[in-house]
Amino acid sequence: MASDRIMLTTHPFDDDKLREECGVFGVSGADTASAMVALGLHALQHRGQEAAGITSWDGHDFHTMRAMGHVAGNFDNDEAIRALPGSVACGHVRYSTTGETSLRNVQPLYAELSSGGFAVAHNGNISNAMKLRRELVRRGSIFQSTSDTEVIIHLVATSNYRTLLDRFIDALKQIEGAYSLICLTPEGMIACRDPLGIRPLVMGRLGEAVIFASETVAFDVVGADYVRQVEPGELVVVPHGATADQIRSHRPFGEQSPRPCIFEHVYFSRPDSIVDGSSVYSVRKAIGAQLAIENPVEVDYVIPVPDSGVPAAIGYAQQSGIPFELGIIRSHYIGRTFIQPGDKVRHLGVKLKHNANRALIDGKRIVLIDDSIVRGTTSLKIVQMMREAGAKEVHMRIASPPTRHSCFYGVDTPERTKLLAHKLDVGGMREFIHADSLAFLSIDGLYKALGEARRADIRPQYCDACFTGDYPTSLTDQDEAEVKDQLELLSERVV
Repeated sequence: MASDRIMLTTHPFDDDKLREECGVFGVSGADTASAMVALGLHALQHRGQEAAGITSWDGHDFHTMRAMGHVAGNFDNDEAIRALPGSVACGHVRYSTTGETSLRNVQPLYAELSSGGFAVAHNGNISNAMKLRRELVRRGSIFQSTSDTEVIIHLVATSNYRTLLDRFIDALKQIEGAYSLICLTPEGMIACRDPLGIRPLVMGRLGEAVIFASETVAFDVVGADYVRQVEPGELVVVPHGATADQIRSHRPFGEQSPRPCIFEHVYFSRPDSIVDGSSVYSVRKAIGAQLAIENPVEVDYVIPVPDSGVPAAIGYAQQSGIPFELGIIRSHYIGRTFIQPGDKVRHLGVKLKHNANRALIDGKRIVLIDDSIVRGTTSLKIVQMMREAGAKEVHMRIASPPTRHSCFYGVDTPERTKLLAHKLDVGGMREFIHADSLAFLSIDGLYKALGEARRADIRPQYCDACFTGDYPTSLTDQDEAEVKDQLELLSERVV
């Protein structure tokens, strides 16, 4: 009977990960801009899998298409591309925490301002969005979404400055938090990062076309060349039809000490991307090697938790001299959901996506390498799976420090009380996941893998607040609670 059938999430390992909120991609000066954006967004799908959207400009009008679900299936057909004409386009893939999951929150967001159309695609999180929203509503603004990004549009619309660029800068100076933005206007495309550079944004070229993306891997897919990263606090303005010497760079925020998100290197970015000038794959191998130096263990095999633990496990194996083996096999043919015939077999869902390589690990001592532990439920399932497959000893090594704090800058993290490392020390965590031993990479070890001598405590080189609680904007515990409340209220509010 239909009532006996349930929808089962088949990402039992992935669901216990920190999730990047969004990915952005923009093209100016290409004959098939929207098709190129669709390809770029497909390469960034790992950054957001709930929804996708594209806005184009054909020289006279703006065209927007937004949809729930993946890029493939929504933007991989001629009909969709024909509905998005023009040589300029920007797009967005979304994984939401701020704002409900609904079509009205799918980006790019678009509005008609006094200066003409304005579209914005945003990766990050505006930590003072609720405060700004209340003030804007009091002054007469009418919001159409529950997304924090819409605050930017209203701040631009209500600014008293004369030019669109000045109004945009005025809006940015009022917001706090993290943002990488790609905006379309009748005058051109604007790409920018917050003054601390918390969220990534890079610039590339394909012939005369200028391209912006969250990661360099998106350039590879469309055949573009990487030029450079958009610097923290920089606005790059590309007028429509601009030649290379007409592109302008603005730095309205003064000198800052950048703190890009360190978790881009640990987990978020694809391993074939370049972040902050470094190969993500190489950094993750270096992280694994440093983990082996700090936390050795006598075992028969080094086994990655697929797929995010693979590069670090390779580095661990190479440094330790212990053989690297695939002890967990991942199926790549299971979608996000699968119909199950009842609650009695719900627990079998874990094996739909990952299964133990029993013939390899039966009777062996193994060390599992994963990128992080969040709630701990994933690690518990993995250790249990290894023991059921006959592993003699199951050790676990984590390629990052313990995640003890929530993120307010564009990453979906559970509230702090639900983070296993906040509730328990390492010994307690080991008992919770039932491993024979558990160890994490030190914070200085993570910085060493990134090429730094150590973490600079006074002015850290990266945003590592999820590990240290050292927020770039010096949030107190009271401020943390207020920001969290603001985000939760914003996501629940219906306007």
